[in-house]
Formats: sequence, structure tokens, C-alpha cells
Amino acid sequence: MSLDRLKAIMHRLRDRENGCEWDSVQTFATIAPYTIEEAYEVADAIAREDMDGLADELGDLQLQVIFHSVMAEEQGLFTLDEVFERICDKMERRHPHIFGDAREGGHHLWEEIKAAERKESDDRSALAGVALALPALERAHKLQKRAARTGFDWPDASGAKAKIHEELAEVEAARTDEERQEEIGDLLFAVVNLARFLGVDSEEALRQANRKFERRFRAIETEPGFEEMPLDDKEALWQAAKR
Repeated sequence: MSLDRLKAIMHRLRDRENGCEWDSVQTFATIAPYTIEEAYEVADAIAREDMDGLADELGDLQLQVIFHSVMAEEQGLFTLDEVFERICDKMERRHPHIFGDAREGGHHLWEEIKAAERKESDDRSALAGVALALPALERAHKLQKRAARTGFDWPDASGAKAKIHEELAEVEAARTDEERQEEIGDLLFAVVNLARFLGVDSEEALRQANRKFERRFRAIETEPGFEEMPLDDKEALWQAAKR
């Protein structure tokens, strides 16, 4: 089985005497950034509709699961089999309309089951489980959704719009670098809130904006003498690229 082969490879690499000098000294903390990076590379392959690349990236992401599981096994914490057993249990538990006796399902039921699970944990906050490592825009969106379920929310989008104007004024009133950073953070949080009301995924919206900017800038920076051009000329090229 390919999964068993990959696990055997990782055990070999982790061998302190005969393994890889890099792989053998890694920890959960040092590998975590690579895990996040690989997840983004999966998303990037999907965005580019590169299915051959997606197969490679999914393999790289699977390696991260194996890497963490092997390190955990070395410390007697849990095994790869336990990782798979837990996700199988979770998927069956959260789909009672498929694997149990419930007559209806859907995303609302999934969220209700997750909420019930949170009540059984040590941290019973409505915000529990929103991962710190999430991209900041996505985490803001999730925090706001969780808070909204408790009734802590604007009645409509007008409140979110007004908050953006309020935060813009506070950015302009800031006098120190620390104040500006705080107020810019509040402004970004408010923009995410408006996006949520409008049904827009802030993280995806910004990714699309990044791709659009990159595509247009690459189109204009090849113009002869671009760096020495007056800003008005660069803006004219930019407007042409937009068209």
C-alpha cells in the first residue's frame, strides 16, 4: 500500500543514526509552517486548474500528515491509524442522516453537532476552536460568524458599512505607529464584517485581487523605461491594462 510505503520512508528519514540530517531533527513546531504552505499550494493548483500539479501537491500535503503522525508515534502520543480512526468517527458522527437515524442533514446540522461538541470541551466559548494559524482574514470571518450565532451582530449591512467609516476616521486620527497599526487592524476587521454580510469570502476576494494586480503589473512593467516614467504615464499604462 502506498501509504504504508510513505510511512516507512518517513521512519527511515527520521532515524537518528542513519536517517536524513534535516528530517531527523524536525519537530511539530518546525514542520507546521510547511504544512500550511502545502495546503496553500494545493489551493493554488486548483485555482490554476492544474490537475497534474494538484496530484503532486496532494502528495506533498499527505506527506505532512505522515510527518506529524510519525513524530507523534515516536513520542508515544498517537499513531497514524488513530488519526484516521478519529476522522472516520468524526465524519460518521457529523453525518447522522447518512450513517445514523437522523431524517435530515445539511450544513446546519453539521454546525449544530460541532456546537454540541464544543460544549463538551474545556473551552466552551462560542469562539472555541477557531484556529490561530488561519489566515487573518479567514479567521476574522470565522470569529464574526461564531459571535453572530449568539446574537452579537449588526441587524443588517448598514451597521457594518458605518463601522468602516468610523474606523477610517480613527486611522486618520492615529498619531503613533502603534496606534496606526491597531486602527488599520480594526479597519480590516470591519471590512471583513461587511464582506460577510454581502456573502463574500474575504480571503478569496483578496486572493483574486492579488492575482489581478499581479497580472496587470506584469503587463505594464515590461514597457521600455518603465521605472523612470512619471507616475502619470504609469497610471495611463495601468488603465490600458485594465481595459
